[in-house]
Amino acid sequence: MYKILILASIFASEFIFASGASIYTSKCASCHGSKGETSAYKKTKPITGQDSALTYKQLNGYKNGTLNQYGFGGVMKNMVDNLDDNSIKEIASYISKLK
Repeated sequence: MYKILILASIFASEFIFASGASIYTSKCASCHGSKGETSAYKKTKPITGQDSALTYKQLNGYKNGTLNQYGFGGVMKNMVDNLDDNSIKEIASYISKLK
């Protein structure tokens, strides 16, 4: 039992303290590219260097179900639904620094 708790704590701490880069890699890069350079499904604009305030606002819009850009509202909601505010800020900051 003790080993299970230790492993669970390690996993949880890695998720809670995940950097914007690691969250981006696991949640965003498959559609937006490793540097935000890709047009997701050839329908979106690349997000490389996008302003962090705009990204933060958009990700919260997707999470709240109030944004449906390019018809990807449902897909994006699923991607960000389990992220807390700090994680969204981390991703937004990371995207703003992509080149």
